[in-house]
Amino acid sequence: MTREQSIIRASWWAILGNALLAFLKLAAGFISGSYVVIADGIDSVSDIASSLVVLLAARIIAKPPNVKFPYGYKKADTVATKVLSFVIFFAGAQLAYSTIRILISGSGIALPGMLAIWVTLVSILGKGLLSIFLFRTGKKVESTMLIANARNMRNDILLSLSALISLLFTLVLKEPIIDRIIAMLISAFIMYEGFRIFMKSNIDLMDGIDNTEVYTRLFESVHSVKGAHHPHRVRARKIGHYYMVNLDIEVDPELSVKEAHEIARAVEISIRSSIRNIYDVMVHVEPLGNTEEEIYGITEKEIRHQRKKR
Repeated sequence: MTREQSIIRASWWAILGNALLAFLKLAAGFISGSYVVIADGIDSVSDIASSLVVLLAARIIAKPPNVKFPYGYKKADTVATKVLSFVIFFAGAQLAYSTIRILISGSGIALPGMLAIWVTLVSILGKGLLSIFLFRTGKKVESTMLIANARNMRNDILLSLSALISLLFTLVLKEPIIDRIIAMLISAFIMYEGFRIFMKSNIDLMDGIDNTEVYTRLFESVHSVKGAHHPHRVRARKIGHYYMVNLDIEVDPELSVKEAHEIARAVEISIRSSIRNIYDVMVHVEPLGNTEEEIYGITEKEIRHQRKKR
């Protein structure tokens, strides 16, 4: 099974699972009069939308490179993650608005029934299974959007646990306002998660990498090749789950073009053996001792300085 097929299969399971849970929670919430369970149900509806986004992105990722997109469509993974962050945040904002409106008006405040508790228990079990499945699949195929969706569902477990505690306190203390207050806290948590995913996806979209250890490996890979000197202007960026690497090296100026090319090729092979998921490596060869005004790229000095700061 290909990477794209694994993502599509996982997305369909997430859609079906969340559709069932959303129906159960919304029905139980309205029947029992629990806004916390309704809130949990709304979150499951947003999870359906999230999984549909992932499903669409998986089909886009599978498309081959062309003249318009010579690097292919792998970054659709990151774009989908960005869209997921908006979906999650909007769901939380909508819930907060509805809950505040109820609290201000004071209408419809009644004690929830036992049905809400049983459905919440089913939700915790179902979300737990979906979260584990999506996270394992996401890690296996290295998909940021699947992992983001899995984390979203893992958070749903915490939300459902909060809802369960809220329901128990509400029934024990006979105070329905607790249900609405917990719903407000849940909405704030949902919005926070949406914002966190949004900020994290910015790194890939702005051609950055969150794991700077990659640069340490790049420099080590160059130093392991005989005849390759002074690696500089090193740049790495993510294309989906792949790394695109550009760097300059210096070689003996007396070497022939063929010999210099062989050293550059050896550097590429060394990098590919050291770092997984390399999309492409571009090695620019310069004569040893060459000096130019350089604006872009990472140097070993910067990496050493970053290590000392840690």
